[in-house]
Amino acid sequence: MDSTRTRSQIRRDRQTAGTRRDIVEAAAELMREHGYVGTSIGAIAERGGVAVQTIYNTIGSKVDVLAAVLAAANTASRATGLSVAELASGISGSATPAAAVSGLATWITADNERTAPLHRVVNEAAGTDPEIRELEVTMAARSLHAYAEAVGALRGQLGLRSGLSDHEAATSIWALGHPQVFHTLVVGLGWSRETYTAWLRSALPGVLPTGRLPAR
Repeated sequence: MDSTRTRSQIRRDRQTAGTRRDIVEAAAELMREHGYVGTSIGAIAERGGVAVQTIYNTIGSKVDVLAAVLAAANTASRATGLSVAELASGISGSATPAAAVSGLATWITADNERTAPLHRVVNEAAGTDPEIRELEVTMAARSLHAYAEAVGALRGQLGLRSGLSDHEAATSIWALGHPQVFHTLVVGLGWSRETYTAWLRSALPGVLPTGRLPAR
């Protein structure tokens, strides 16, 4: 009897996980297409093939759905790209300062390609919802923390100025590689991936005071 109940619970858990995945995927598609404001719970339910009440029961409010979309995107990003620890290791192992900067620029480009559309959704929603404004601040803090790890590796490669804190350097990188900057240059102005990455390679040393410049 206990074994039967356990198998039954496992099936229910799998069904719930599948339903949640369908909702999150539908919401992500719609929010990329129409933005946060232009996406309703009803539209998500229709796209995901579920009832409206199922969304509330499984995930929660529209803000909760957006948080779930972002969490799924972050998980996918970690699965398909270099982790921050791997990035830092690659920077530390670079043969030259220029190679270290190139590695960081390539990582920023790839990360923005994966996440910039959802950052735009959050930015739009933050103007109308205090909860999402808090979420936006949390996302910025996480990015700064990630860049601070990379700065630790860059310090040795670039000879960063001794008076420059890791937080200050991370803030400069964060501002330069911000998803909104990526969106404006690549989506708005039509820059190619290669042009954007080359710009980062040239611009990054300029925002990181050093005792030397990367060899070109």
